[in-house]
Amino acid sequence: MTFIQELQARGLVQDIMPGTEELLKKGMTAAYIGFDPTAESLHVGSLLPITLLMRLQAAGHKPYALVGGATGMIGDPSGKSAERNLLDNETIEKNCAGIRKQLSKFIDFSEGKPNAAVMVNNYDWFKNFSFLDFIRDAGKLVTVNYMMAKDSVKKRLESGLSFTEFSYQLIQGYDFLHLYQQHNVQLQMGGADQWGNITTGTELIRKKCAGDAYAFTSPLITKADGSKFGKSEGGNIWLDAELTSPYQFYQFWLKLPDAEAEKMALIFSFKTVEEIKTLIAQHQTAPHLRALQKALAEELTIMVHSAADLAFAQKAADILFGNSAIEDLKALSEKQLLEIMDGLPQVNCPKSILENNGTELLSFLAENNIYSSKGEARKALQANAVSINKQKISAIDYKLTAGNLLNEKYILFQKGKKDYTLGIFA
Repeated sequence: MTFIQELQARGLVQDIMPGTEELLKKGMTAAYIGFDPTAESLHVGSLLPITLLMRLQAAGHKPYALVGGATGMIGDPSGKSAERNLLDNETIEKNCAGIRKQLSKFIDFSEGKPNAAVMVNNYDWFKNFSFLDFIRDAGKLVTVNYMMAKDSVKKRLESGLSFTEFSYQLIQGYDFLHLYQQHNVQLQMGGADQWGNITTGTELIRKKCAGDAYAFTSPLITKADGSKFGKSEGGNIWLDAELTSPYQFYQFWLKLPDAEAEKMALIFSFKTVEEIKTLIAQHQTAPHLRALQKALAEELTIMVHSAADLAFAQKAADILFGNSAIEDLKALSEKQLLEIMDGLPQVNCPKSILENNGTELLSFLAENNIYSSKGEARKALQANAVSINKQKISAIDYKLTAGNLLNEKYILFQKGKKDYTLGIFA
C-alpha cells in the first residue's frame, strides 16, 4: 500500500487535496504538522499528529514539526466556542522547549539522515515581521470573503470573534508559505478542524509563488459518546511521566471500551492493518479477556515511556487487581506507591492514633466513611471482605498500629475486590 492508502485503511484521511497521493509517490516529500504550545507537555490527543509524522518518516518522507511560538500568542478559533487566554513569552518558550524534548522521542532528528526530521518555531520568522509588512505581503493576497467562508470563522461569528483570532488563519497560512519558500515543504497535515487554515496556506502559495502545495486532514478523534478523546476523570492524559504516570497512562488504554479500542488500535498501533484486524477478530470471540486493550496499552506505553515503565505498570496493576501480597506493597518506594494509588479515595488522619495500643479498625472504618456504619463494617469483617495492605482481616477487635504503615505513612484499605481507600497518616 502507498502511504495514503495505508492511512485510509486506518481511517486517518478525511479531506485531501487532489494530487497529494501523486506527490508522495514521486519521491521524498517534505511535510509538516503544527503543534500548539498551550502546555509544557503534549497529551494523548497529540499522539495522532505525532504518529502521522512517524509514519511519514518511516515511508521515506521528511517530517517538519512546527511549534507555534508566534501563533500560540494568538489562539486558534477552530473548534473553540470562546477565545482562549493569551500566553506570555516566558510561558510559551517554556512550553515550546518541553514539546521539542518530547517530539525527539518519536521522530528521528539525526543529522546526515536524508529525511531527518526538522523542528521549527514560527516565532523565528514572525518576531521581526512588522504588521505593515505582513498586511502588505500576505494580507493583500487573501480576500475577506475568502476568510469569512471558513467554517472556523462562521461558527464563531454569532458568539463573537476578535480580529486577533480572525487573523489566525492568515498567520498559519503564512507559515505554510514560509516553509514552502525556505524548506520546499509542499504538504501540510492536520486535524479536520484545520482544513480552512491549511487551505489558506495553499492559496497563499498559489498566489505568491505560483506554486503547488497540498494537504490532507485526519478525522478528529472522539469517544463513543462524542466527547473529546484524551481525557480521563482526572483531566488530560499527558505524555510527560511527571504529569501522568506510566501506570495511569497504561490504565487509560486498558480501560477503553471495546468499540473505542478497535478504532484506536487502527489509529495508533504500528502493527499492520492485517495484524490489527486479526487481533480485533480474536478479541471479539472473548472480549472479557481484553486482549485488544492489553496489546494497545503495552505497545503505546513502551512507545511513549519505556519497556521498564510498562513492566512497572503491569506490576502495579497486579498489586491492585491481582493476587499480590503485602511484600509487593512494602517493596514500593513512596513515589511508586503514590503513582499506583493516584485517584483513589483518601482519608487523612493524625499518625498519633496509631501509637500506644493503636485504634480499633471497626470504628476507624465507620468514622472515616469507608463503611457507612459500624454494623456494616462488622458484617464485612465477618464475611472476610476487608483487607489491610492486601491482607484479609476478619477479627472484629483488630487494631491499626504503626506496624501497618507503608513507607511510614500509608495504609491501603480494601473492601471487596476492587474498592480501595488510601489512608494517609501524618
